[in-house]
This record gives sequence, structure tokens and C-alpha cells, in this order.
Amino acid sequence: MTNRILPFITLVFLSTLFSIVIGDDGVAISEQYPLVVSTWPFKEAVRAAWRAVDGNHSAVDAVVEGCSACEELRCDGTVGPGGSPDENGETTIDALIMNGVTMEVGAVAAMRFVKDGIRAAKLVMQHTKHTLLVGEKASAFAIAMGLPGPDNLSSADSIRKWSTWKENHCQPNFWKDVVPSDSCGPYHAKARIDVKEGGCSTRYLMGVAEPRSSLVGPHNHDTISMAVIDKRGHVAVGTSTNGATYKIPGRVGDGPIAGSSAYAVTDSGACVATGDGDIMMRFLPCYQVVESMRLGMEPRLAAKDAISRIARKFPDFLGAVVAINKNGVHAGACHGWTFEYSVRSPATDDVEVFTVLP
Repeated sequence: MTNRILPFITLVFLSTLFSIVIGDDGVAISEQYPLVVSTWPFKEAVRAAWRAVDGNHSAVDAVVEGCSACEELRCDGTVGPGGSPDENGETTIDALIMNGVTMEVGAVAAMRFVKDGIRAAKLVMQHTKHTLLVGEKASAFAIAMGLPGPDNLSSADSIRKWSTWKENHCQPNFWKDVVPSDSCGPYHAKARIDVKEGGCSTRYLMGVAEPRSSLVGPHNHDTISMAVIDKRGHVAVGTSTNGATYKIPGRVGDGPIAGSSAYAVTDSGACVATGDGDIMMRFLPCYQVVESMRLGMEPRLAAKDAISRIARKFPDFLGAVVAINKNGVHAGACHGWTFEYSVRSPATDDVEVFTVLP
């Protein structure tokens, strides 16, 4: 009797862990999917992505729907049009989408006059052999492909924010080692001096940069970064942001950089990130996370390892990553702030928000 029961119990246990059905096209579909994960408590964006993927849309299309919802809602004032003015008071858009099955990427950066960042990024992936288009040429491409524009991406809020900053002598800002440092410019490089070391002449800039923690925070330097695993286990990621508030015009952060703000490989998993993009893009933390998981590291350790690599060099940086393996297991790690991320899965009736302590 015991010999008959044990195999049955084992079968039930395994079927609970790996619940699989076969779709109409003969492809195995895991009932642990679909899965939507997003940086921050952007619940409406996650719900939009969930409606798409739960309705049998692809992971790529679900990412577009989720990020687009955040652009329309202007999540945290740092996604989509109408937020994060640069030094000239203008809002520009950065966005990225990546298909973890094909490894195709589409991205736009410093895009003017077009509101739909994530849709523009998808058009780059869909209709070109390129990965990244920038500036006004990205805008012209997006409009030629059918997106609305040209539009003014500023809003009453962004103009008011920019005016207040100008009245405060453009402080704080992202300049360093310039004169004058306490005004709105025009700026000039400080004088350089030569320091002899071992018979060699080394050039040093004078001055001390202001701590970046005074320039970067959840509400002035943020991104929606979203990962979706669809019902067939296919993975895609996407991002959208209007970048750092009061950035130097032309600045591009890590939002449209594959491997930094997001990365996906269907055979391994995905990663989404947010924070100080100028620092984080130097380390490609999401590529690091996905590669670590490919080598067998669990998501929690992969996320922590990627953040620790940055913190060792830049102990004042603010940032966070979420690792999601191919089985849908997820975990976050952060540095410098308390971070939250959102998840919707078949196990929940609505979006669940997870809090990660630094």
C-alpha cells in the first residue's frame, strides 16, 4: 500500500510545482505564468500589462501596454511627457524594449516632441535593423511611423518646477569643476594644474563634486522598468523615463541602455533597475544579474551581488534592481534608499507591492 501511495504523492507534489498544460498549438504553457514585475508601486501600469498578457498577448506587447500606461499617467512625474525638465526647461524621453527570445532591442534617447516613448522604441525594434535612435531624428522616425506629433512635452508642473529652480540660481545641478558654480552659467572649466608623479605630468581638475545624493531621488530621477513573462514562458523587458530633473541638455541615462536599466534572456530570466543611471550604466547591473542567474545564482544573491559591485566604487549612489529567474522567482536589492517593486501573478488577485530595505 505504501509503495503505491508514495509515487502518487510525489506526482501531486511535482505537478503543484510545475503545473503544465498544452496550448492549442502544442506548446507547453506553465500555469505559474504570466508574470508582471515593475519597479516602484506603479500599480496601474502593472494592471495594464497584466490585462494584455493574461489575454494571451505576447510579453513584448504586454510590456508596451504597461509602460505606455505609466507614460500617460506620468508616474511619479518622471515617466512620460510633462515632467523632469532639463536645464532649458524642456522634457525629453528615453525608452527601451527588449525581446528575450530573439535578443532584439529597440530604444530611443533624448527624443523630443513625441510622447509615446515605449511605442517609439518598439517601432525601432520592429521596423529597423538598428538598436538606438536619438534626438530629433528619433522624433522624426517615430512620427513617420505613425505616432502622434510633434507635441510640446512640457506641462504647467514642469515649467513651474523649472522656473523655481532658475530663481534658486540653478541649484543643485549636474555640473562639476566649473566656474561660476553658484549661478546658471554659462560655465567654464576651472583652471588645471600639473602634478608631477614619478617623473610624469598628470592633469588634475580642481574642485570637489557635490554629492550625487542631493541630485537623485525617487521623485526627480526615476524610471519605470518592467519585465513580463507570458504564458509560454517568453520574457521581455521595457523602460520609459524623462530622465534626471535639471539634467544638462543632451544627457542620456541608463533607461535606453540594454543591460543597465533592463535585460532579458528567456533561457535565464530578466532584470529591471532604477536609480542613478549615470552611475549604474557604468556597471551594466541588469546584464550582471541575468548572467549570474544563468550561471546558477539564485535571484536574491544575483541582485545583491550586482548592487554591491556598484556600492564598492560609489558608496553614495542610489539604485535598485529586481532579479526574476525563468521560473518566475523574483527578489530585489537596493542601496541608499528603501525601494518598492510591484508584482502580478496567477497567485494574486491584484498587484502586490514588495518592500526592499537598503
